[in-house]
This record gives sequence, structure tokens and C-alpha cells, in this order.
Amino acid sequence: MSCQKAALELNTGSQPGPKSPERTEGVTACEDYGTGLLENQLSVGDFVKIQKAFESSEPREIVCMSREDFMQKMTEIVGWGTKEEYGELFDKVDVAQDGFINWDKLTSFILLELYEQDERKTTVVPQWEDLEFLPVKHKDIIQKVIFLKSSSHYLTISKEGLLAIWGENLKLQETFPITSDATKLKHLWVTSLVSLENVNKITVAFTSKEICFYDLLSKEEFACQYKLQGLKGTPICMDYWYDPLEANESILSFGDITGKVQAIAFTAALISLLDRPASACEDGEATMTINWAELLSGCHKCCHMLEHKLHRGHWVRQVTYNASLDAIISSTTSNINTVVLAWREKSKKHLNMTSFNIAQGIHALDYHSRLNLIATAGINNKVCLWNPYVVSKPVGVLWGHSASVIAVQFFVERKQLFSFSKDKVLRLWDIQHQLSIQRIACFFPKSQEFRCLFHFDEAHGRLFISLSNQLALLAMKSEASKRVKSHEKAVTCVLYNSILKQPTQCEDSTNEDPDD
Repeated sequence: MSCQKAALELNTGSQPGPKSPERTEGVTACEDYGTGLLENQLSVGDFVKIQKAFESSEPREIVCMSREDFMQKMTEIVGWGTKEEYGELFDKVDVAQDGFINWDKLTSFILLELYEQDERKTTVVPQWEDLEFLPVKHKDIIQKVIFLKSSSHYLTISKEGLLAIWGENLKLQETFPITSDATKLKHLWVTSLVSLENVNKITVAFTSKEICFYDLLSKEEFACQYKLQGLKGTPICMDYWYDPLEANESILSFGDITGKVQAIAFTAALISLLDRPASACEDGEATMTINWAELLSGCHKCCHMLEHKLHRGHWVRQVTYNASLDAIISSTTSNINTVVLAWREKSKKHLNMTSFNIAQGIHALDYHSRLNLIATAGINNKVCLWNPYVVSKPVGVLWGHSASVIAVQFFVERKQLFSFSKDKVLRLWDIQHQLSIQRIACFFPKSQEFRCLFHFDEAHGRLFISLSNQLALLAMKSEASKRVKSHEKAVTCVLYNSILKQPTQCEDSTNEDPDD
């Protein structure tokens, strides 16, 4: 919504007048500009005069006005305002450039503006409960927080391999090591965790250059079904996507410490992620060990591999596949090929690369498919917004952090953006106006090792921030609608009155006192 639409309101007086100090205090430049527009100063009485100008002596005849007629008649009938102002109003109403407008077009424009303003007022800034620290049992850095839609549980996993299961109410239910081999856990770390929702599995990456697939529906809790070994580099970040319309199609992408981005594109995920070797045990609960070289050779017919090395030795800090772009997006802290977009060709088995060079590199990124924007968390304290098709420069820069930005995530429905900096300051940005609309300083106990995990669960309005082995929660307060209502009770029916030429509404009166 443009600045011109930001503050539309109907005055109850008959003449426009200067705003009182109480009303202008705290108004942004955009809103102050909007209140000076002609349509924002028209009173109810003015609209009655305008309506009469569009009325015809002939029944059912629709009166239309050209731009010149509208400018001339409105200045005479309303009694204030310049011809230029009414000409500008005409142009806004006549978006189709038909050269004429009628009363229906004018009122539709005004109602739409009022509705957009009402929506904007009720959804701008979320309110939060106090920062709450959850009672974790992790001894080491928390690597990931995920929500399992199938069971309505949260999972957290830490570097030492401890997996914690939380209820939807965030009560800790159970913890156990991700592998029963205690000796092995002493010599390896967990680096990442993703949920494979369409096949009821989770995938865990280890410093032993392994990726293990655990079945959530097995008799043995979190039984390892597949073990992928022989990777050339240690995977440190992962992402999983599946097609909601064709759940057999899915992609597991991951980046490693050698700068390589790799992906497994599954084509029959609901049947089997990977082919069972002929020598495999018939026991359905047994773990199948598969070498990475086998997958590269193409002997597994239910999947194929994708990879690139454009990051050239720099650790891949984040990787994600986006279906709307049909591209794998990855990032590093390097200032060369900082962000790489690997676009899948029509054959789906080859990649074309484009990249952004960002000064000092970035810590994280996020992509908003409807806005078609990539947000990057800059080591240089800046949050940048990028069009994925324009690599030369960002389309927007968000200034405000005084320390390195270490996390970004879109608030998708509201078209807003969270960012979190190393000095533990959380900011919420309005993407359209590129302004910071909220700042929250988060106070964490001091820790020797600093690593941040940031995850916003939009469906539940929960923001998780983890520093090392501490997990904090910011929960959104439930928001009561501030929208003006025409009835105190539920509207039960709407009828059109042809005489009054307007709808007549009925409300539910079942809860009224019978003695009234």
C-alpha cells in the first residue's frame, strides 16, 4: 500500500481543517502526507453532495463524468478544493483509464482505501509475552529446532547428539541420544536436523560425514532406516522440500565445509527414498548403509544427484531449495560468491548458477516467494533485500543494527522481516516501507561459546532464540481485532433494499434478555 493510501479517514465536519496537535503527534511522514490528500478530508456531507451530482432524473440511468466534468462540478458542488486535486482523485479512481467515472467506481475506491487502512492498523506490530527460558537438558550447542506437523511436537537437537521431544504446549516430554552407540557419540558431533514430513522421517547430519534417516513410525523409537556414508566433506547445513501436490517429488539439499552444495532429488519418496541393495537384510527394521559413490553412479533409480562447487572452499552456512524459483539457494561468510542460486534446468538434472558478491559476507538468508525477495543477514551490520534475478545490487538496505546481523526470517503473512544481531537485539521490519517498526533487546546469561539459532514458528506465533545451550521463547500475544463493527452481534442475513438502494442487515438477537 502506497503512502497516499496510508491514512484515509472520513471527517465528520463540513469543511477541512488543520489537524489538532493530539492527532498529529507521533504520525510518520508517510501518514502525515496521506492525511493532506483530498479524499482524506472529504466529510460525510461532502459525499452526500457528490452523490447527488451523480444522480439522474431518469430511473436506472447511470451518470458518468469525464475528467473535465468531474473537476468542474466538484469544485462548484463541494465548495472547496482545487480542480487539480479533483483531477488527481479522478485519476486514482479511473485506474482502467476509461476516461469516465460513476458513483459506483468512486465509492468502490473509497471503500477499498478504508479497508486497506483498517487492515494495516490492526496488523502492523505484534505484541509479545515476556522472554521465557525453556528448561532444556542439552549440555552443548543447540543445532536445530523443528516442529513436526504430523504429531504436533517440537524437536530440538544439540551438538552432543541429545534429541529432545517437546509437546505443543512446550513441556519437555523425553530426551535420548540420537544414536545408542555411546562410544561413537564421543567422537562425532551432530551438525543439522531436518524433518521429512511427507514420509514421516527425520534426517540428521554428523561430523563423521554421514547423513542418517530415522523413521518416526517404527516400532523402535527413532530407528535409523538409512545411513548415507562416504561424503567427501562434513555436511553442516541441510534443507528438505517436498511437493504438496505430488508428495513423491522431494529434494534433500545440504552444504559442507569444502564449499560444495549437493542435493538428492527423490522421485518416489512415498514408496522408497532409496533403493534397497540386493544384499540387504530382509528385516524391515534393519539399517541400510549406502555409500555416496553409489548415488553418484546412478544405480539408485528412485533419485538423482545435483551438485555445484561455486563457493570454492568456503563453508556453506545455509542452504535451501525454493520451488517457486526452482533453485537451490546457498550462502557463505565469504565476500565472493556470497549467495549462489543454482537454477535447475528443464531436464531437472543440471544446474545453472548465478551469484551475489556481498561485502564481508553474510551469516544467514531467507526468501519470500510472494514478494520475490531474498533477505541477507550481513556481517557488516546491514540487512539487504535482493531480487533473485538482479545480482548487481540490492533493491533495499535496512539500517539499524549496531552489530553483525546473525539471523533473518520473514514473517510471511504480514510481509515483515525479523532480524537478530550479535548484540542480542531483535528488530522487526516493514518490508514495503523498509522501516524498523519494533526493537527488542533480549537479555541472555553470559556464555563462553556464542552460537545463535533463530527460528520463527509462524503458525503458532512462537519465536525461538537459542544461544549455545540456552533456548528462549518469545510468544506472540493473541490480538483482538480493532476493526470497527457495524453490529454488536453476529450478522445473520443481508438483504438489498431497492428503494433505498442499499443493503439492509439483520443481527442475531437470540442472546437478548426476553424481558427487554
